Amino acid sequence: MSSFLSFAQLCQRVEGVSGSLEKIELVASFLKDLDDDELEVASGFIMGEIFSPSLDLVMGVGPSILYEAMARACGCSTERIMEWLRSTGDPGLVASMAVENKKPIGFAAFIRHDPLSIKEVHQRLLTVARASGKGSQDTKVKNLQYLFSQATPLEGQYIARLAIEDMRIGVGEGGVRDAIARAFSRDPSEVERAYNLTNDIGLVAVNARRGTLADLSVQIGRPIKMMLAQVGEGISSSMQELGPAAIEWKYDGARVQIHKDKKRVRIFSRRLEDVTRSLPEIVRLAQGVRADEAILDGEVVAMGKDSRPLAFQEILKRFRRKYKVEKQAKETPLHLFLFDLIYLDGNSTLDLPLTQRRELLEGIADSSILADQVISNSIQRAEEIYRQALDKGHEGLILKNPLSSYTPGKRGKNWLKIKPVMETLDLAVIGARWGEGRRASFLGSYRLACLDEATNKLLDIGWVATGLTDGALAELTDLFQDLILMQKGMEVELKPAVIFEVAYEEIQKSQSYSSGYALRFPRLVRVRDDKSLEEADSLERVASLYQGQRGRNNYI
Repeated sequence: MSSFLSFAQLCQRVEGVSGSLEKIELVASFLKDLDDDELEVASGFIMGEIFSPSLDLVMGVGPSILYEAMARACGCSTERIMEWLRSTGDPGLVASMAVENKKPIGFAAFIRHDPLSIKEVHQRLLTVARASGKGSQDTKVKNLQYLFSQATPLEGQYIARLAIEDMRIGVGEGGVRDAIARAFSRDPSEVERAYNLTNDIGLVAVNARRGTLADLSVQIGRPIKMMLAQVGEGISSSMQELGPAAIEWKYDGARVQIHKDKKRVRIFSRRLEDVTRSLPEIVRLAQGVRADEAILDGEVVAMGKDSRPLAFQEILKRFRRKYKVEKQAKETPLHLFLFDLIYLDGNSTLDLPLTQRRELLEGIADSSILADQVISNSIQRAEEIYRQALDKGHEGLILKNPLSSYTPGKRGKNWLKIKPVMETLDLAVIGARWGEGRRASFLGSYRLACLDEATNKLLDIGWVATGLTDGALAELTDLFQDLILMQKGMEVELKPAVIFEVAYEEIQKSQSYSSGYALRFPRLVRVRDDKSLEEADSLERVASLYQGQRGRNNYI
């Protein structure tokens, strides 16, 4: 049985090297020596994923729970914990310092001689995540307290980071996939395909060892990575590239993947989070689909009385709603637009051409919940549909290759999105600042970061405060409340978990930010609650956009 200390030592080594190939080699060497149960857990641990997605669990550990558990375990005050936090800015290092200064008095109940194992840490974290209802906070604190009481300083550092699902070692999905391929001598494309079909890195790792990756396929109740669209260069050039194209509106809404198993329906967001309970009217619509089993791809849109899409915060309200859901559904009804079919009555449809998938979809779904689609090679017809979409308040067009298969997790030229020319970036939110005056109770501005793919680290690129109404600020403050890791004066550090789509006038060179760039006049377009951190725009894209700005090379 592998000790958790060996895992913590791996993380320390990985965090200490900068090259992605060296990180992958270290992870691969570690994974191949684990048994199947340890392999399934550790593969997720490395990228901060604690549980198999099929368990539909979230840790639910905020800063107050984490720091209280540290204080109890180590016999120090929460004030001391907060001092360490202000000096380091890292909850993991705070845990390490707390454990190192642990007082032995009064912990006889926690005395043990065996080291913590990977499995034991996982079981304790499972208990934390499953705690609910009255007394759940105390249950969470006690289980974390136990782990910290048994940990070495190094183990404490990574237990804390696991608890908040923020490992900070510079290894994401791609790195773990490549490490699994190297550890078990598998083709990286096979590993990637298996992960896109299952969204379960532990399951993929175990099957890679066994040589059974090809056995993994689409399964009802287990969401798969969604097929993505690439930005097209314009209607004319995109139509010439595709030839006859399936033309659809690009709706101003939120992507959903719907799994129907007879009358049981589960709905997953673009980030593959289970949002079923928040969307009761979409569940009822899906129950009316004429199939025993189906996996459907589509978009939900919040519409106003004028039949135009509502602002982003209205969708945000619906997807995040936990209480009085039916009341909110009446106030902000959602409309469903299905545009693809992934699985039908025991058979995957991934490899069928789009035209056949659409034909099957039309056979099982009412026209009222189908996205309109026109197949044409006419540029004029595409431009006409484009204007109609914009006139109705939507984003533009999606042009699709009618002969293309459905490729999970892939962004390619088979789907091209056409939007009005206004450059935007999808950036991670890593910090915020409290407002002033009447906005003093809101987080009023947000610190943004792009992704350095070479190191898998987030690099700051500036702040955004424009484009936010009081209503939006209230919603966002509520959203970020549980993501606050520390506060210093008016500023807070946030656990990276949310993506903002941000428009700007130009990108400028800047020595003030770690990315080396800054955005001039940034404005929030919307919260990309449907996007994961791995989909944040890269430093490479920022640099490319900057280079395309012809002569705007001044430092600020």
